[in-house]
Amino acid sequence: MTRANPRIAVLGTGAQGASIGADLLRAGLDVTYIEQWPAHVEAMRERGIEVRLPDETHVTPVHPLHLCEVATLREPFDIVFIVVKAYDTRWVAELIAPHVADNGLVVGLQNGMTQDAIAAAVGPHRTMGAVIEVASNMFEPGIVNRQTPVAGSWFAVGAYDDSARGREPEIQAVLSHTGRVDVSDDIRSSKWMKLVANAGELVPSAILDLPLASAVALPGVHDFMIECGKEAARAALADGSRLVPIFGLTDDAVTDPDRYASDLLGAVLDGFSLPDTKTTVLQDWMKDRHGEYAEVNGLIVSVLEAAGQDAPYNAHTVHLAREIEAGRMPRSVDNLDVLLDVPRRD
Repeated sequence: MTRANPRIAVLGTGAQGASIGADLLRAGLDVTYIEQWPAHVEAMRERGIEVRLPDETHVTPVHPLHLCEVATLREPFDIVFIVVKAYDTRWVAELIAPHVADNGLVVGLQNGMTQDAIAAAVGPHRTMGAVIEVASNMFEPGIVNRQTPVAGSWFAVGAYDDSARGREPEIQAVLSHTGRVDVSDDIRSSKWMKLVANAGELVPSAILDLPLASAVALPGVHDFMIECGKEAARAALADGSRLVPIFGLTDDAVTDPDRYASDLLGAVLDGFSLPDTKTTVLQDWMKDRHGEYAEVNGLIVSVLEAAGQDAPYNAHTVHLAREIEAGRMPRSVDNLDVLLDVPRRD
């Protein structure tokens, strides 16, 4: 078991990590921030972390470290929350592995199936998978705009395998300071369900350079997003996972793959986004950063291909994302016709 007052690290303190860490600090927990954006670290050292919520703003003093300062650490952490982009998971997990207590836990609060990379670095017995549903953004060092308040934020946690089974309440107790936390007995399936929701929302709206709600309102886009989700649900099943309730839904909400894909997208639109909510991929592109399309839509394509099935909507999404990142096409609402023109195999 971890200590009554565990030593916690938040590794990756962008919009999600910084606001979650602030809630834990305000609850009296021992939290260290570790961050790779130098200006952000210096801003937090000078002014603390400012979190702007829909109904309030609070500023919390923090103890942030530059990524290079991890080598100066001597006392191990009991809990590490990894909140970097999915494509950065493996190397940051390897970086922090020597600084995790022998009986510590590492939790990936991320999109994508990152628990495998974490387990490979720190061991399955120290790995917890997690699902996160919180809307937030950061465009200035030291300032988070969190659109989902604590009361509306949702998490699920689950052991990577039986070697960590039973320790979920330790993480549940900590994260309960920043949102509702459910325990999943099949976290791989739960993470696949989040991918079902992510497949349609994250990249297609970014391709159109629009907030999620504005993109959904355009003719044909909602149907396109649902088709991406249907393919993701089929990929989950092909990967050996099952349809399970997430976002606080109950078992009776789980229907057939096609219907559930539509329902999960609806849950995101209705419960976890505002009219101006921009997806994480659009935020990354606005900052000239790489987006997580390969870890979401690309994974769906590869899993279905291995199973002998096509994923035309997700493959098309990946193609357009690559074109945008390569500078061969702009992100723009003018891409609507191109987005909806999904190539079909003869």
